[in-house]
Amino acid sequence: MSLDILASMHALGHEQVLLSHDPSCGYFGIIAIHDTTLGPALGGTRFWQYASTDEAITDALRLARGMTYKSAVAGINLGGGKSVIVGDNKRQDREALFRAHGRFIQTLGGRYITAEDIGTSPADMEYIKLETDHVAGLLGLSGDPSPVTAYGVYVGMKASARQCWGSDSLEGKRVAVQGCGNVASHLCRHLYDEGVRLVVTDIDAAKVKRVAEATGAETVAPDAIYDVEADVYAPCALGATINDDTLARLKVQIVAGAANNQLAEDRHGDLLEQRGILYAPDYVINGGGVINVYGELHGWSHERSIKKAGEIYDTLLRIFAIARRERIPTYKAADRLAEERILAVGGLDRMWMGGAASGKQ
Repeated sequence: MSLDILASMHALGHEQVLLSHDPSCGYFGIIAIHDTTLGPALGGTRFWQYASTDEAITDALRLARGMTYKSAVAGINLGGGKSVIVGDNKRQDREALFRAHGRFIQTLGGRYITAEDIGTSPADMEYIKLETDHVAGLLGLSGDPSPVTAYGVYVGMKASARQCWGSDSLEGKRVAVQGCGNVASHLCRHLYDEGVRLVVTDIDAAKVKRVAEATGAETVAPDAIYDVEADVYAPCALGATINDDTLARLKVQIVAGAANNQLAEDRHGDLLEQRGILYAPDYVINGGGVINVYGELHGWSHERSIKKAGEIYDTLLRIFAIARRERIPTYKAADRLAEERILAVGGLDRMWMGGAASGKQ
C-alpha cells in the first residue's frame, strides 16, 4: 500500500512537500516544510539509502515536524523543516550532487534553511553554499555544536534532579551514559566536575577509553548499560533505546540524555510515567544544537549560545509543572508547550507596515 502524501500532510499539519530530480548527477531530493509560524523552517539535510520513496518522504515529514517543536520550545524564531537526499552517502563525487540540492533550496526563497545531518558534513554544506545563502553549519562559523548541546543536556539533567529530589545538585549521584561521542564526552566532563559517579558505554572501545581516562568512569558492555543501578540514565547515542526490551530493565529514577527520538513509541513515555521514572523530553533537553545553528544565523558569540542553552533548565521545569498540573506524561506536556507558543505567535494581529513589506522579515 503506497503512502498518501496529502493525508499524511493533513494528519501532521505540514505546509509543503517538494521533490526535485537532476539526472545529470543522480540527484533525488525531498524537502518537507512543517510550519513557518515562528520563522523560516530549519532542518538538516539527511543523506540516506532509503528502501523506497515512500520511506524517504515519511522520514522527511516526521523529522520536519520534530524540528518545529524543537525550535518552539527552545524559544527561537524558527519553524520546522527537513530535507533528504536519496542515495549512497559514501559516494565520493559530491560537489554536483550538493550544488543541485542547493539550487533546490534556493527556489524556496528562504522559507527553508538547511544544515548538516546524518550522512552529510560541513564540507557538503560548503557546496550547498555555492548555490544558496540559506544554509548553516558551515566550516569556521558556529563550529562544533556539541559543547552547546552538551551544556543544555547538563542543565536539563539538573532541572530533572530538582524536580525529582528537590535539589538540582548532582554531586554523588550515579549516571549511566550510553554513548561516548562528542556530545556525551562534553556532558561527562560537566558531570565529573560536579562530582558525579559515571558509568559509560559505547560500541567504539577507543571512545570509551578516552572518556574513562578523563573522568574515572566505570565502563560496561553496550547492552549492559540498561541493567546498571543508577540515579539517571542518559541516552546519548542511538534513538529508540526506551523500548519494550529495555524499559523493564532500567533501575533509574530519571531519563535525561542527548539522543534524538529516545522513545521507540509514544506509549513508552506512558510506561515510564507509570513506573515513576521522570523523563526529560528529548527534543527539549537536546535543543542546544538548534540554538547553536540559530546563533550562527544571527551572528551570536559562543557565550550567548551557551547562555541561551542554559534556559533549557527553566523550560523543563515549566514542562514538569504542566505534566503535574494536567496529569499527563512529560512528553505530552512538552508538545503542549510548543503548540501553545506557535498558537500564541500565530494569533498575533498583523500591523500595517506602511511602505514596508508586510509579513515576517
